[in-house]
Amino acid sequence: MNDELELLREWDAGAAPLTGPARDRARHRLRNAMAHEGKHSGTGPSRRHALRLAVAAVVATGVTGTAMLVGTDGSGEAGTPGTSSPRVENAAATVLNGAAAWEREQDKEPVAPRDDQFIYSRRIIKETEQKTGEVKTYTDEMWDSVDVSKPSLSMELGREMWEEPAEEGGGVWPPRKWSELEKLPQDPEKLAMTIVSLGSRADDRAISDLDKHERYEAYWLLGELLKNPVLPQGLRPAAYEALALVPGVKTIPGVKDSAGRTGVGIAHTGRGSYESKYLIFDPASYEFLGFRDERISASGKKKYIQLSHVVDWGIVDRVKQRP
Repeated sequence: MNDELELLREWDAGAAPLTGPARDRARHRLRNAMAHEGKHSGTGPSRRHALRLAVAAVVATGVTGTAMLVGTDGSGEAGTPGTSSPRVENAAATVLNGAAAWEREQDKEPVAPRDDQFIYSRRIIKETEQKTGEVKTYTDEMWDSVDVSKPSLSMELGREMWEEPAEEGGGVWPPRKWSELEKLPQDPEKLAMTIVSLGSRADDRAISDLDKHERYEAYWLLGELLKNPVLPQGLRPAAYEALALVPGVKTIPGVKDSAGRTGVGIAHTGRGSYESKYLIFDPASYEFLGFRDERISASGKKKYIQLSHVVDWGIVDRVKQRP
């Protein structure tokens, strides 16, 4: 595999903790890939070829009875590293905790996929060329091997892309195997710290102890986890609550999703401007609506605004089978 799924191959939820040097090497590879993410120019928003993180949420406000959260830097700083100051609720945290509450209200027990199966998803992508305003709509599908032992198939703006099976002992982030997903802690702070420490169980720091690079790693990796269409019950709301604890998130009110609905985005302030990439949630219910992203043409002369949302997903037995 020659994409970002290699970045966390050394991490395995069921394996022994990484040594210090191994963890440092893995983190270096991850940071390097994220640093080059903004320079990516390609055919589409595949998570295999562009490291995109957009995390989303809703806000409502106003004197009319719907409450509005104005954009804040959402730093969520609870104090200097090592202190135990109480966390202050901010706009971004309010939105993300609301999204977690919405997920718990659904109270659905997911069906666990077998290791030999595939996770199918279908999404609609609405892409607008920034200068001309030309709009194109694509329907992309994915078939992801659960245990990554079989070739997976995805589409990028209508073009098919094959992912080779992982090498023996290899894996992907986020995990697809149910047994690995179930091992992730559902305590929000523990979940964030387990992910940012790349599987080390020796890291007992608090989120407020993380440096600025680690904070962005936590934000990015949690966002990638949330892209999984199926997660063990309780893990998705825990991931939203973990994102709410990460310092550096901010709200972006008044954004549109691919269906034209108005919502609120959440971006991270720690690595420059990420207002072009975020998740979008319904402003009243906090239900997740979709993603907003940008891509640059191979020539570097055109910029495209991409809005997308998943319209169907399921568990199937083979590639190109649909639920």
